[in-house]
Amino acid sequence: MSTHTDTHTDGREDAGVTWGAFAAAEPELARTVEERFAAHTHHVLATLRKDGSPRTTGLEVRFLDGELWFGMMPGSMKALDLRRDPRFSLQANPGEGTTMGGGDVRIAGRAVEVPEDDTATRARYAEEVEPPEPFHLFRTEVTEVVRTSVEDEEYLVVQVWKPGAPVRTLKRT
Repeated sequence: MSTHTDTHTDGREDAGVTWGAFAAAEPELARTVEERFAAHTHHVLATLRKDGSPRTTGLEVRFLDGELWFGMMPGSMKALDLRRDPRFSLQANPGEGTTMGGGDVRIAGRAVEVPEDDTATRARYAEEVEPPEPFHLFRTEVTEVVRTSVEDEEYLVVQVWKPGAPVRTLKRT
């Protein structure tokens, strides 16, 4: 869906990167994160309300053409939150029980709304996803990916990735 190949999506020094740029830099972690999101349909999105307090809501996400996409119902509070302040945190559904195969994963970044007049991008998304019409569509700029898992039933392992740096791994007992 996206044809640009720049790492930073809008030239800002603090800008995030496309999902494709992250996946190219850290393919193993990207694969694990995508698998965790694919394991369940609904995930938890955190946005910021007008007063700055957090709002969490359910959301379906799509990884398509090197981008992480959010589609939302028109006028939804999460869409209005993202229009006002594009920062988000997205947590993969952990599933039932406590096993969390693949670990706990989260993605943080900025959501950029695809304008209604970008009919080509919206049509490609709609063809692939078949969302109810009308809809808000956001592509994301990824600023952080975190995976937390348990290794050998002894260590808590936290992997943290940020643009421009390799994955940093912390182990705790």
